[in-house]
Amino acid sequence: MDRKFLFIVNPRSGKRNSDVVIACIKNKMPQAAAYAIEQWTNIEEYNLIAEKISLQGYTDIVAVGGDGSVNLVGRTALKAKLQLGIIPTGSGNGLARTLGISMKPAEALEQILQNNSKIIDAGEVNGNLFFCTSGVGFDAHIGNLFANLKTRGLKTYIKLITKEFFSYQPKEYTISINKQKIIRNAFFITVANAGQFGNDFYIAPQAKLNDGLLHVVVVKPFSLLNVAGMLIKILRRKAHTSKLIETYVCSELEINRDTKGSIHYDGEPMQMGETLHYKVHHKALKVIVGQNYNCLM
Repeated sequence: MDRKFLFIVNPRSGKRNSDVVIACIKNKMPQAAAYAIEQWTNIEEYNLIAEKISLQGYTDIVAVGGDGSVNLVGRTALKAKLQLGIIPTGSGNGLARTLGISMKPAEALEQILQNNSKIIDAGEVNGNLFFCTSGVGFDAHIGNLFANLKTRGLKTYIKLITKEFFSYQPKEYTISINKQKIIRNAFFITVANAGQFGNDFYIAPQAKLNDGLLHVVVVKPFSLLNVAGMLIKILRRKAHTSKLIETYVCSELEINRDTKGSIHYDGEPMQMGETLHYKVHHKALKVIVGQNYNCLM
């Protein structure tokens, strides 16, 4: 079956110039290849593009953007039962890194053309799909603030974390999981389908994209003195060995909190109510992976 590609470009994603990436696509795509390039800057424009996808005979949808764009295009690919490719241009690029996709657009495009694909799971929180992580607490608080900033990038993200760290207060959560209720005062809780947030920060290093399970990571309140040790474990993919971290594994769970507030899914912030219902969709999405992708990750 001949492939037909749709590249969906978010020109506002990350720091990489979208014109350069588009030029790369046009220069590197084989002359005989059937493809189109669409750009969007707001959700209304994206929805117009998505409405036409099923009518155009595409086989592959390629997200050109960061984690939020990949989430949006991934959900569209899942619904339309098409294959997802990624050319990462964002700050974290969590799913792309997990799948072994190159951070260089030309190399990522070459991987797409090689067509090495796998089928991965998807998580869901209150009807919203995610592919890497979702959660509540400090990281959701930061995600909400970060989304409203004019400047992007890892440096901006780190500055924001540093500023908010000292004023943020941990909250109490009730987690209903595996037929038991767990009450925890937590700095944040991450529900992970994949192991990392992005930038190779592996909060759930034992999580696998294709096992039909979610890893629930509870990060306890900690002092500034504990930060360095915990970060080292996260960067070394040993977060689960930290005394400040509890990890549970399940296919479905519920998190309850006292008030509504911020959550995130694949880094995208959203306001939700007191009850958060999570579940996993096993073998939900066909994705293109890099040569070094380990299907057990």
